[in-house]
Amino acid sequence: MGSTEHDGLLGEKRVATDGNNFMVGILLLTHAPLGQAFLAAATHVFRGRPERVEAIDVIADQNPAEVQKLAIEAVERLDDGSGVLVITDVMGGTPSNCTGFLCGLGNVSVIAGISLPMLLRALTYRNDTLDVVVEMALAGGQNGAVRIDNRIRVAASA
Repeated sequence: MGSTEHDGLLGEKRVATDGNNFMVGILLLTHAPLGQAFLAAATHVFRGRPERVEAIDVIADQNPAEVQKLAIEAVERLDDGSGVLVITDVMGGTPSNCTGFLCGLGNVSVIAGISLPMLLRALTYRNDTLDVVVEMALAGGQNGAVRIDNRIRVAASA
């Protein structure tokens, strides 16, 4: 198979040596220890560690500049030309506050509110475009929160 070129995150050419098997990279940027825990859960579900996925667990009082540096390095490693989806745990927390600059780097999208259904959906669809992966991840997060007991509870009359 021949190699295929795509523009990388900062404009450099990236070449896939395995044909056209590009996939969106995924970075979990969360409060410790959530990222590693979600990665372990995905590894369990898929019976092996998914490719091109990394987790950065932000510890209490960690310097935001350090978090940003770690994040940009991870995004560079994860991007094969297909882009990178960054998933944080909660909007307004330190991890999500450290993602604003990532969107200006190029083919990067950021979403907040990680859940296992969101991550599994992102992993399942990441051979598609970054936009599709984002929409499918969001749908997985929204549809993954369901009431299991399926009962209607009526308050007792006074």
